[in-house]
Amino acid sequence: MSERSYDLLIRHARLRGRGEKLFDIGIAAGCVKAIERRVEGTAKEEIDAEGNLTTESFVNSHLHLCKVWSLEKMDDVALRDYHGEGMGKAMTAIERARQVKKQLDCDTMIESARRAVALAALYGNLHIRAFADVDSIAGVEGIKALIAVQEEFKNVVDIQVTAFPQDGILKDPGTADLMRKAMELGADVVGGIPWIEFSDGEAAEHISICFDLAQEFNKDVSMLLDDAGDPTLQTLEMMALETIKRNWHNRALAHHCRAMSQYPLPYFYRLVGTLKRAGIPVVSDPHTGPLHARVKELIEEGVLVSLGQDDISDAYYPFGRNNMLEVAFLASHLLWMTTRDEINKLYDLITVDAARSINISNFSLAVDSPAHLVILRHQNEMEALRYHMAPAEVISYGKRVDLSKMKKICKSIT
Repeated sequence: MSERSYDLLIRHARLRGRGEKLFDIGIAAGCVKAIERRVEGTAKEEIDAEGNLTTESFVNSHLHLCKVWSLEKMDDVALRDYHGEGMGKAMTAIERARQVKKQLDCDTMIESARRAVALAALYGNLHIRAFADVDSIAGVEGIKALIAVQEEFKNVVDIQVTAFPQDGILKDPGTADLMRKAMELGADVVGGIPWIEFSDGEAAEHISICFDLAQEFNKDVSMLLDDAGDPTLQTLEMMALETIKRNWHNRALAHHCRAMSQYPLPYFYRLVGTLKRAGIPVVSDPHTGPLHARVKELIEEGVLVSLGQDDISDAYYPFGRNNMLEVAFLASHLLWMTTRDEINKLYDLITVDAARSINISNFSLAVDSPAHLVILRHQNEMEALRYHMAPAEVISYGKRVDLSKMKKICKSIT
């Protein structure tokens, strides 16, 4: 029998759910080809994981990539309104934040997005569903910017460009045509934010327009829903029912859903049943607002959940590093998920569950799966979250990511 040959061999890796045993991982042609206690063969490169946890890479299912580091161009008024008690002024915050777009041209957004994506690579965050505003001020410049960055990083970080009508479709005349143009330019996902419209009727029309585009271009849907402290907001249910009506099961994703925290329990549990029928996961970003979806209850009821970074230093959140371990660390406190089992689940919410939520296929540390991996600096999930450090090594498409190059792009030392 001929000796097996690999492009990369990882030695002495600790795997999730495998106890104290260490394994070798053989990688060739961009995929995992062997996971054994001892892989015999030759390789162009070897990495010693030194007994540290080695897992799938991280996934960010929600990031407003066109706005990163835009907070420096505006005051704190929108930030204050968005984070105000009960999020009662969330819509006002969005209207205030609209003005910063006048200062964001395509080149500016490309430069900021490049930094954010390089930072993602440093932290092992190799798949991002990224939103670009599409409206009467921004036009489709954000779409053009993110498509340019998507092309630049295509062999390192996979970016799903999402056309996002931040200021509404009915509320902002001309946006429907711009959304179509965004899809024609090559956007990967149809975004929406129906709760921002002036009435339930217009919210329903907003949802209908988005699903029309999704079906015409055969794309998934991602909508920011009920992002305020108002229990009468029910666009999540509207979207779920539209998903069922259109037979778009497992192709729609719900973001934020903060009003869910104030729903009466009978309505909440009825809604859970509708979400499961529609195959709609929920993305929560509990660190970016004082309210959040009922993450623990959703998980207990069998709804797929993931966590997102949401924002990086923009009108809605002053921090953020595209570090999904940091996001999970913050979520542990805000959601009171602190037991070992809950911490392990938080790790799922930024890896395998997040990948499922944005329809990344064959995403697992398994033979014949694409080799998107991180080698951490600690031996278990609890320590990984505790320190939320950048991985020692990041593997994308079976190759080591040049972390020095990424540091130069993002101008940051982790």
